[in-house]
Amino acid sequence: MEINGHHLDRPLAQGGMGIGISLDGLAGAVARAGGLGVLSSAYAGLHEPGFWDDPKGVSLKALTRRIRQARDRAGDRGLVGVNIMRAVSDYKEQVQAALAGGVDVIISGAGLPLELPKLVGKASVLLAPVVSGGRVANLICRYWLKHANRLPDLVVVEGPFAGGHLGFKDEELAADREPALADLVREVRKALAPYEEKKGRPIPIIAAGGLVDRADVQAALEVADIAQLGTRFIATDECDADQAFKDRIIQARDEDVMVIESPVGMPGRALKSPLTLAIAQGDRRPPATCYKCLGPCNPATTPYCISRALVASAQGDWENGLFFSGAHVGKINRQTPVADVFTEVLREGGTL
Repeated sequence: MEINGHHLDRPLAQGGMGIGISLDGLAGAVARAGGLGVLSSAYAGLHEPGFWDDPKGVSLKALTRRIRQARDRAGDRGLVGVNIMRAVSDYKEQVQAALAGGVDVIISGAGLPLELPKLVGKASVLLAPVVSGGRVANLICRYWLKHANRLPDLVVVEGPFAGGHLGFKDEELAADREPALADLVREVRKALAPYEEKKGRPIPIIAAGGLVDRADVQAALEVADIAQLGTRFIATDECDADQAFKDRIIQARDEDVMVIESPVGMPGRALKSPLTLAIAQGDRRPPATCYKCLGPCNPATTPYCISRALVASAQGDWENGLFFSGAHVGKINRQTPVADVFTEVLREGGTL
């Protein structure tokens, strides 16, 4: 598949999962298999010496290096991307660090990445905003076209069954209100059509959120161009998370997942852990030190430090960790190499 001057061998993407879940190990393996491997920029320096002395500075340097390492792992196959949350306080610096690493794709959600085209300038990088429906897709396209004469190269449509932060209101996540991913993709496709006609090129859609097995992927590929898996890739040999996190995913059932209120200001989906259950009961664990990592987070009122909680999960700390997970985690019951995921979810030959 050709995407505005870049080639993707196989129609499978891996969600960018932070903190420390998808770094160069997982992203490089997915790209080596011919897909779009995605690092999370969130505290990419987690495993570096001196991290807690200067988490932002250490992480920016680590992000550049880890993107290069992911590309080295991939060889000449696939694409290497980075997911940068718009909610982070050093958004501009993270974009610059990703460009310095030679990233192929910048994916950005958790807020509206309206200034992203101006931040990347003329760099040869694909831009992919994350949207939850046609209205947001139209808003971003209209703004980018007006202010930067640019359109997205891809669009990630993330449905309500995804793990991590969700672009939906709480009432939209009620069992009888959750929109189907296929309907959201069709809605976004319709919103993109006039912009595609204007620029004379397609804008491929990545369908994401709750996809685990072959049936999920094939259904997604009937309406979208690329299918994205997140939680499924945690249970792989190459995932950068601690083995204890992988084991929790493998052991979890669908009923072990809950929707939480995140300090980011968006709902999120995670495993029912001691932390998430305590917070849901009104417990508060204020941060001892605030690193000002998220713009929307107020340390005086936040129920817990999400960065510390995500670091704990990446290290396998069940008592203190926030273990993000997709809604259909119960379908995952074993750990495999990344290459086996491609074989299992794609048709013969791994293509359409």
